[in-house]
Amino acid sequence: MRFTSETTSNGVSEQLFVIDDIPGVLWSPVGATGGRPLVLLGHGGGQHKKAPGLVARAHHYVSSRGFAVAALDAPGHGDRPRTEQDERFVAGIRERAAGKPVGSLIADYNASLAERAVPEWRAALDSLQELDHIGTGGPMGFWGVSMGSAIGVPLAAAEPRIAAAVFGLTGREALAEAAARVTIPVQFLLQWDDELVPRDSGLALFDAFASREKTLHANPGGHVGVPAFELESSQHFFARHLLQSDASDTAG
Repeated sequence: MRFTSETTSNGVSEQLFVIDDIPGVLWSPVGATGGRPLVLLGHGGGQHKKAPGLVARAHHYVSSRGFAVAALDAPGHGDRPRTEQDERFVAGIRERAAGKPVGSLIADYNASLAERAVPEWRAALDSLQELDHIGTGGPMGFWGVSMGSAIGVPLAAAEPRIAAAVFGLTGREALAEAAARVTIPVQFLLQWDDELVPRDSGLALFDAFASREKTLHANPGGHVGVPAFELESSQHFFARHLLQSDASDTAG
């Protein structure tokens, strides 16, 4: 793990790093010492590790709860080059985007990304846990919707260090089998009028999770219309499951 830069803002340190040519970013409290929970952020399709929404979320988690937060560029995104397979999928999506359903093609592409991204995330966790202000003993959470869920669900199914996750804005296609192996607490976001993910498919994925504790947050609106208050809700969710001493947080 090689850090390439560090900036600070409002008490939050932002460090860019590279692990085996995979670019990432780590946010943590300035001057942090000792272990703390780590929340992983998975960005959406066409975005990157420092998309504005992810940066805002990371700063909120660090400032409000003292978490460490990390994000990686997914394969073919951000500072990573696209492979021929990436280019073929993107071209196919563009060709079918003019009034034609693209859900199944996107699901196939996201599944191919997950095959590459899950081992990368697991290797990144090994390196992040070697840092003094994270450590090996603290619990981990994962937040990612849309393509972030396409990677996050199989990651949570394979990675026992992840103790709680927020998923959503995706359906059961290519994910139902992995969801059936996820037993950790899950908060699931569903947009009732999602133009990319059929409602029945999203509900079926929620049902597929084997978690004894799972909560469905359904809101009206389209794919990118998740209400701003869900940021605060996810923060309470992670506090409840990652900060064992915080008994005051009861939001699901």
